[in-house]
Amino acid sequence: MDFSFQLYSARNVPPNDAFFARLASLGYTQVEGFGGLYDDPEGLAASLQHNRLIMPTAHFGLNQLQDTESALKIAETLGIRYLYCPAIPAEERTQSEDKWVALGETLAELGETYRKHGFGFGWHNHAFEFQPLDNGRLPMDILLETAPLNDWEMDVAWVVKGGQDPIDWMKRYGQRINAVHVKDIAPEGESMDEDGWADVGHGTLDWQALAAEIKASTNAQYWVMEHDKPSDANRFAERAIASVANWE
Repeated sequence: MDFSFQLYSARNVPPNDAFFARLASLGYTQVEGFGGLYDDPEGLAASLQHNRLIMPTAHFGLNQLQDTESALKIAETLGIRYLYCPAIPAEERTQSEDKWVALGETLAELGETYRKHGFGFGWHNHAFEFQPLDNGRLPMDILLETAPLNDWEMDVAWVVKGGQDPIDWMKRYGQRINAVHVKDIAPEGESMDEDGWADVGHGTLDWQALAAEIKASTNAQYWVMEHDKPSDANRFAERAIASVANWE
């Protein structure tokens, strides 16, 4: 199993040869990009290649995705295979059902465009998609139902933060889940300087059981390590991959 590293976890560390070399030395073979990294895709591609890393998956903001010409050029330059929309602005996360349907339709259209060019396309969840609307519907269901051909990169820990059982969602939508974020949650009241997140394997989630279910119930090809606010990105990278050494 090859593990990827979401570079957002190291957004305070320059994405340079030294950090990429460190990731490679720890056993990472892949990284996942995010929207703030694409100012110099040629330089980034060269640095990744120098350190024998690939970027098969990446996050692009909705505005970036709607500039399809630029996004396609970035994806081609970096060798990206799957593009994921990771979120919407905070002020839009409590919107009405018709707005969620409209977003799903937009994502469906974008998915069709990117698939026509040979790329995969999907949504990456947080917790807000699992907060019921006034009629009881969940935005996550709306997004998946309105864009039935799109993939889903499941952020397992955010599903838990949203008050849901990720295994239930894997059983329902496993054929759509082609990537997962491997992330952990600190015990209540701990790691508050890191927004309550923990290094993988050092939190409250039973990742052994979750990994087994992901393998059994989903089409996940990509396993992406992430910590939303590590105080030390190098520490997180090292502890995370050490924790999953016996998952094979």
